[in-house]
Amino acid sequence: MEVNGAPILGWLIPIGFILAFLLILRYLTRHREPLRRKPSFEGIEPPGLVRAYDFISRTPQFTLLRVLVVLQLKRHRPSGRFVDVGCGPGYLLGVVGRRFRSLQLMGIDISQTMIDAARRSLAHKGLGDRVAFRQGDIGRLPLHDNSVDFVVSTFSLHHWGNPLEALREVHRVLKPKGQFLLFDLRRDARSLVYWFLRFATTFVVPQPLRQVKEPLGSLLASYTAREMQTCLAKVAFRKTSTTSGLIWLFVWGQKG
Repeated sequence: MEVNGAPILGWLIPIGFILAFLLILRYLTRHREPLRRKPSFEGIEPPGLVRAYDFISRTPQFTLLRVLVVLQLKRHRPSGRFVDVGCGPGYLLGVVGRRFRSLQLMGIDISQTMIDAARRSLAHKGLGDRVAFRQGDIGRLPLHDNSVDFVVSTFSLHHWGNPLEALREVHRVLKPKGQFLLFDLRRDARSLVYWFLRFATTFVVPQPLRQVKEPLGSLLASYTAREMQTCLAKVAFRKTSTTSGLIWLFVWGQKG
């Protein structure tokens, strides 16, 4: 019995490890969709938090995400007056200004401290009088009706308490045939993403970001493609689309 059982046990152990690995892999790669939580903050004002956000905005991960945004922008060929809502430290505006040299750029952020940081970061980028900044909120943009050709917003959507009203405000300021592009995290990401961001929030990011439970808080406050499609259907855009990536969501639209 013992002699005959040894080979069987020798097979059962690796098979057990394989099955356990497959179960863990299935758990980590399954999509999650927890209830949406409110963001921990709306605008970034404290100087320590501004410095921390500026630091992570310059990391390779964020640089790569800006490349994804620029690739999407190339598809939609922006022209004329280009506005970045929730511009943060202004790095996307710097990249867009170099890639699309005919654009007139504007950065809008609810935080005056962040606008000051954006001005500093772009002071020596050679954009000259092509870029301007204003303090303002997505709920009431400091722009006239039908005055903007393209609106972009990255990692701000989850801070919008009422995305429907925000989209209506974007529609108001866009010119006829004007476009918008939103880029944000998606709440229905895979479990592996949640564990990774939980680890980063606990051990990796600067202390000021840990205190406001970022970046995990942003993921939990983000929207799904289905939720955004519901909002888009209630606004009079001529064309709209949503595209889901690994951890991100693109929302695009064009005014009639």
